[in-house]
Amino acid sequence: MGRRNETPEKKALREMTKEYLKQHPLKDGNDVKDMMREMLSVVLDGSLEGELDEELGYSKYDYKNKDTDNSRNGYSKKTMHTSYGDLDINVPRDRNGEYEPQMIKKHQNTVTQDMEEKILSMYAKGMTMSDIESHFQDLYGIDVSDSTISRITDKVLPIVKEWQERPLESLYAVVFMDAIHFHVRSEGRIIKKAVYIAIGINMDGIKEVLGMYVGENESAKFWLSIMNGLKNRGVEDILIACVDGLSGFPQAIEAVFPQTELQQCIIHQIRNTTKFVSYKELKPLMADLKRVYAAPTEAIALTELDSFEERWKSKYPKIAKSWRDNWANLSTYFKYPEEVRRLIYTTNTIEGFNRQLRKVTKSKTVFPNDDSLLKMLYLAMIDITKKWTGRRHDWGKIHSQLVIFFEERIPE
Repeated sequence: MGRRNETPEKKALREMTKEYLKQHPLKDGNDVKDMMREMLSVVLDGSLEGELDEELGYSKYDYKNKDTDNSRNGYSKKTMHTSYGDLDINVPRDRNGEYEPQMIKKHQNTVTQDMEEKILSMYAKGMTMSDIESHFQDLYGIDVSDSTISRITDKVLPIVKEWQERPLESLYAVVFMDAIHFHVRSEGRIIKKAVYIAIGINMDGIKEVLGMYVGENESAKFWLSIMNGLKNRGVEDILIACVDGLSGFPQAIEAVFPQTELQQCIIHQIRNTTKFVSYKELKPLMADLKRVYAAPTEAIALTELDSFEERWKSKYPKIAKSWRDNWANLSTYFKYPEEVRRLIYTTNTIEGFNRQLRKVTKSKTVFPNDDSLLKMLYLAMIDITKKWTGRRHDWGKIHSQLVIFFEERIPE
């Protein structure tokens, strides 16, 4: 049925292949691979010859129709990487150097960009250089060197720069900020560097990574540069910023977005203040602390904090003190209803993202430089955020509450 409508070209190719197989019967998969490689080589050689014929205006040895001072000038050999293994092709040259191959571009060494896409995909999933090399050798019989992988992945760097500078929306409902740490080689030493990540939720409830910034020390000056960067990219206002007590952040955000409300992550506060509590006392202490942060109102929360301090101050005096010292930024969420509270009282949104980044980067104990770190994080980010489709399921309720609380700052 399928062959009834077969084109003359396909029919001719079928007959030619049949004749070839009579002369060269195939025994196994390797024979098929070899035949496909040879056929591909012939097709590419023929296509390039045809391109040069078109360029010069006459075919080989057809001097009667020659109407140009340009002419053929031999061949240059080129090794191409293909799914069937490496193959050598002959790229024809012209004497005047005007011919630019189109089928196989000047610096192209794969038949399609498929190989590069595979390498980028494997790199994004955290595969090491040696894993990628082994994979290509096993599947395609192709040797891919470290330098080739680096060259391919380095093509991402200009894209990363463009992504870091892309325009943003004018208003974000919530922006989460957090840091994740990696070891990077710098001037012959291995140092610990932080990558600061900003994730925003816009007024449609859509989540996106706004930026990733490699830095050494948290400071108001560092955060000020990030805040100014967001503003320069079009952000005019952020309703609520959620952070993990980042050093210097409150001053920086107040300087650039003075109306933004700050919510310090409750989960981080709990972890930081209970890490030295005795295992035997952890359960009852946490039950008392929960009465503070899960209270229905701020007034009740402060009463529960008094009770907590009275019970635990003899053994753990620093816990209640830390909560009081940070209360201004810890208590923001009390003014909001349940749906908004759940969204802002922890930085779970960004912590989940960071966990996925760590999973991808766990095979890299040390990055050779900042660029190497940034390109892997960018590729991993693209892979992770493919699943970020649609808005939060409870966004309708959250949006209606935000419109009431921030009526003057949300355009109609």
